[in-house]
Amino acid sequence: MASKQFEEIAEDFEFLDEWEDRYRYVIDLGKKMADMDPAHKIDATKVHGCASQVWIMPEIEGQGSNAIIRFTGDSDAMIVRGLIAVLHALYNGLSAREAVAVDALAEMGRLGLDQHLSAQRSNGLRAMIERLDGIAAKLVG
Repeated sequence: MASKQFEEIAEDFEFLDEWEDRYRYVIDLGKKMADMDPAHKIDATKVHGCASQVWIMPEIEGQGSNAIIRFTGDSDAMIVRGLIAVLHALYNGLSAREAVAVDALAEMGRLGLDQHLSAQRSNGLRAMIERLDGIAAKLVG
């Protein structure tokens, strides 16, 4: 179940034939994302397993499986910041129950990102997804 915002990204991707255009689009999404509070860039929010510096700060509203997941994120790499923006579109505002049902790798695969990222970037993307899935799974119990 992808959000309306993610579906809009997927539709935009269909109109971009060249991978370089898609790459620029992802970077632009990252540039448009709100900046993360530097005070949240700490080891507890750092995503390990990424080649670049990545932080994801969850903001949970409520408790249990009905809790709403929101997050901020940042990276020192522009393409990774863009990937965070795409994940933000996919997960942000979902309940924990809805978030655990998301097959994020398959959704990212719809964009062709799995075929065009380096092995290191793919590993980093998986690490970010695992962080978000872990947050949701913990809430669901």
